[in-house]
Amino acid sequence: MPIPIVYTHHLSPPSRAVDLCAAALGIDLERKVLNLFQGDHLKPRFLQMNPQHTIPVLDDDGTIVRDSHAIMIYLVSKYGKDDSLYPKDFAKQAKVNAALCFNCGVLFARFRFVVEPILMGGSDIPLEKIALMDAAYQLLEDSLVDDYLASNSLTIGDLGCVATISTAMGLIPMDRDKYPKIYDWLAKIQTLPYYETANGRGAVEFPNIVRNLMETNSHEA
Repeated sequence: MPIPIVYTHHLSPPSRAVDLCAAALGIDLERKVLNLFQGDHLKPRFLQMNPQHTIPVLDDDGTIVRDSHAIMIYLVSKYGKDDSLYPKDFAKQAKVNAALCFNCGVLFARFRFVVEPILMGGSDIPLEKIALMDAAYQLLEDSLVDDYLASNSLTIGDLGCVATISTAMGLIPMDRDKYPKIYDWLAKIQTLPYYETANGRGAVEFPNIVRNLMETNSHEA
């Protein structure tokens, strides 16, 4: 059976969420790295797979899956040895789906609105966007009523959210005293043996790149 191919880049939080998921499942993915700064995602061959020109994209022997959340559900459903990461029980699954939707519609959406203007030449982060991101932190804090986001065990809801949060914190710091549940949750996930390789490096590197770009854009303005 061919190894699934993922079009990816370690700087991308959604791509790292898929890397975390694959590592949690113990499966290998063939990683094809796209350089977004050089427009690899806009080339005709890639646009045939994903007209939305975003990463990650999974090609599993001709089955194309777009969006990190959809990819994680697909991988667990097809390759998982059990359903712990994405339960089959409808009530438990609904909680995981809610966590995935929260990441997609709130956490990553707000982080993207922070970063995109800088990638387009901006040199600062407006206070209102910082406030919106901080409000998202509070929503996450309030959601952590169990050890993890959707249950007392790790799910793909945690993997999606942690890839975003660990990156966002590098640009918009989070007060440990204000958000103790998030720090405890993050500390648990960081103990996973594959965390650093799959997510840690990119979560540090991307904010550093954005801060350097802010400085460059400021000088060129």
